Amino acid sequence: MTIKTKCLREGAKLPFRATEGSAGADLHACIEDDIIIEPNKIKMIPIGIAVEIPSGYCGFVYPRSSLGSKFGITLPNSVGVIDSDYRGELCVPLINHGDNDFIVRNGERIAQLVIMPVENPIYEFSEELSTTERGIGGFGSTGK
Repeated sequence: MTIKTKCLREGAKLPFRATEGSAGADLHACIEDDIIIEPNKIKMIPIGIAVEIPSGYCGFVYPRSSLGSKFGITLPNSVGVIDSDYRGELCVPLINHGDNDFIVRNGERIAQLVIMPVENPIYEFSEELSTTERGIGGFGSTGK
């Protein structure tokens, strides 16, 4: 599969898989000046590209595990979703859960993009749902 990618800012980089076995392709910050993310603050980081995700697929933006485990930098919404019909610039919100300021520099790998197939179901109201062992048991109903 090839994902058409449009460069929107000078110096933007293509998403890049670090190894052949990498599921995610690294997304790089495309910024003119460093961005400082203070503890407990969120900043939107532009990537400088737009992508054409094929119909039947979706882009999922995940945090980089190294930024989370070393610095407390992650995505405030856990996983970002890029719909196949979105053609605007990719931007990644980052939140600093660490104790120190975190500096994002131009070209730095800040997140990863995974392209996966998705179903587009039709939803309809129904008077009954099938029964299951769990039933209506909610959060924690299956134990710790």
